[in-house]
Amino acid sequence: MDLDALKNLTDPVILFFAVGLFAGAVRSNLEIPPAVAKFLSLYLLMAIGFKGGQALGATGLTGDGLTVLGLALLLAVVIPLIGYRVLRLRIGAFDAAAIAATYGSVSAVTFIAASQYAISRGDEPGGHMAVALVLMESPAIVMAVVLAGWARSQSRAAARAEVPVAVGAGGASGPVDDARASSTAGGEEAAGEAPGLGAVLRSSFTEGTFLLLVGSLVVGVASGPAGGETMSPLVVDLFKGLLAFFLLDLGLVVARQMREVRGISPFLVGFALVMPLVGASLALGLGSLAGLSVGDLTLLTVLAASGSYIVVPAVARYAIPEALPSRYLTMALAITFPFNIVVGIPLYHSLAGVLA
Repeated sequence: MDLDALKNLTDPVILFFAVGLFAGAVRSNLEIPPAVAKFLSLYLLMAIGFKGGQALGATGLTGDGLTVLGLALLLAVVIPLIGYRVLRLRIGAFDAAAIAATYGSVSAVTFIAASQYAISRGDEPGGHMAVALVLMESPAIVMAVVLAGWARSQSRAAARAEVPVAVGAGGASGPVDDARASSTAGGEEAAGEAPGLGAVLRSSFTEGTFLLLVGSLVVGVASGPAGGETMSPLVVDLFKGLLAFFLLDLGLVVARQMREVRGISPFLVGFALVMPLVGASLALGLGSLAGLSVGDLTLLTVLAASGSYIVVPAVARYAIPEALPSRYLTMALAITFPFNIVVGIPLYHSLAGVLA
């Protein structure tokens, strides 16, 4: 495991991520134009979807593939439930729902980096893992919206129960009651602005990155070996170089986002470091019992350990307006993502090699 970690730290992709972190930390004027950064993100999603579709088309959705997809769906439901219950010990329901959804969903960039890591060590995963990536995007969002809706109904019920008591106490309320009433009113106002479950589901399924990933997967399956040969210079030969360039930009973004960590409680910082290990442990246990290969088990573990910092925050921002984006976005991007890239991936791969 130590040798794997050392190899990962000297991989050009990880070193460019470190360069971005350093440049951002020292407030360098190094900057990737937003249009270029967006192109790189779209390219990576297209490439991983297409290559996954190619592999899936060559092997078909076998029994192992169906097993992986079943485990992926189970993890996408169980992980946010665990996260929500833990978070509710210390924070409010709306923030807990948004953060739980963030950690119940997945990071495509972490998945891509882990794919490269596993392939470079001779443990190529099956094409069905790209399907698992797609499958795990949405269940956590659905659960977060349901949990937030339940929290709103509880807030309204509590407000109806408390208002007569405050009036009957003599028409004056103390600072605590004023704060509670203000918080409830704000929650009801936000709840009125929040869209329904149907609107949120439509938004998540029509979100550009999700559609590109699914569309590329379908194209990869449909185009067959001839299509793979045609696209190889773009999606294979250039892939690692453009991934390194993308992680350079992401290092700059993470360094800037890390300045927000000071405003996050130690409890949430600890959650952002421990929750990936909880998800990874569940995936390793279930995947080893199911007899997954090292490559498949590594990527399933990475999916379970990662947190979304693109799709879920975009949806949660208007689906759960009561939650603070500075919390769930900073936790996933500034804490969990670099932890998984530098430490998590080689750790998960080593454990998968032992258990598979």
